[in-house]
Amino acid sequence: MKNYYSLLNSDWNSALDQLLANYSIYAPFKNIDSSDYELVNQENIYEISYNIPKPTTPLKTFFLPIKENLIVTLKTINKRIIIGTPNCDIQGLNILDEIYLDKDYIDTAYKDKRDNTLLIATSCYETQEHCHCMAYDIRPFSKEIADISLSHLDGKIHLEVLSEKGEKFIIELKNYASISNSSELEIKNIELKQSKIENTIIANNTELPDYKKTGEIVQKAKEVIWSKYSSKCVSCGACASICPTCTCFLLVDKPEFEKVRQLDACQYPGFERVAGDEDALHELSKRFRNRYFCKYVWKPQKFKSLVCTGCGRCIEACIGKINKNELFKELAN
Repeated sequence: MKNYYSLLNSDWNSALDQLLANYSIYAPFKNIDSSDYELVNQENIYEISYNIPKPTTPLKTFFLPIKENLIVTLKTINKRIIIGTPNCDIQGLNILDEIYLDKDYIDTAYKDKRDNTLLIATSCYETQEHCHCMAYDIRPFSKEIADISLSHLDGKIHLEVLSEKGEKFIIELKNYASISNSSELEIKNIELKQSKIENTIIANNTELPDYKKTGEIVQKAKEVIWSKYSSKCVSCGACASICPTCTCFLLVDKPEFEKVRQLDACQYPGFERVAGDEDALHELSKRFRNRYFCKYVWKPQKFKSLVCTGCGRCIEACIGKINKNELFKELAN
């Protein structure tokens, strides 16, 4: 028997209600044409959306806010639970952990947030137009990194334990609800749903090169391709801001020894400007090219983790309607 536990929807909602006394709980809620994380309270518990594709906001924002006062942050870390995170975002934590939890340079603000967060991932039961996680061998459900993987099925919540922290949560959950082991049939039905979405995502991205191949074709690409696609770029930085793996930041010193970290983006004009007004990325096409070299060439040379998890948010957020997957297909052909 796999490490699955189940409980009725009503018992799960009741348990969440009681857990609010000890945790800040975040979960995705649907709006008109998308979904995003909101703080859970007693009134909206019953409106939480389960097993849906990615929320608009990437998971990284919980650990690397767009702007934060690091001195204040270190004094205000609270325990929290994040529910409903898709695996593309969960896998994005790999590269963040490699960078910010490096044993020689641990970022204490990031570490404290990680230590005080319970991650309840979700299996995707549906897909969106630009989802391409399977092209990079990332499955649409979690088996690692997260603490628990949640699946909603036939009036029950099924929780697959993935970590020691997740096991401790199940023990705590038993104080608030009646929990049993999921049956073999229930587990099989969950796995069938997971397999169906895998096949759908694969079928939707048959022409897209894999991660390694993408790095190879990016290195060989001529200037004409970067000029062509960057011609529609407005340097807004939305692609980097909404990406679950982009981590560049500025550290601003302020009076009273305050240090403010603010996320930066390589698409911004002046990103690499230095003293004497020298700027290696002054030209738009070079800034545009830099982003893809960073993700598919340079970081893979230094880190073990993937730096693109196939979520497709950069395509959806782009004001200039630039589709990186179309770029890669053109290069591959």
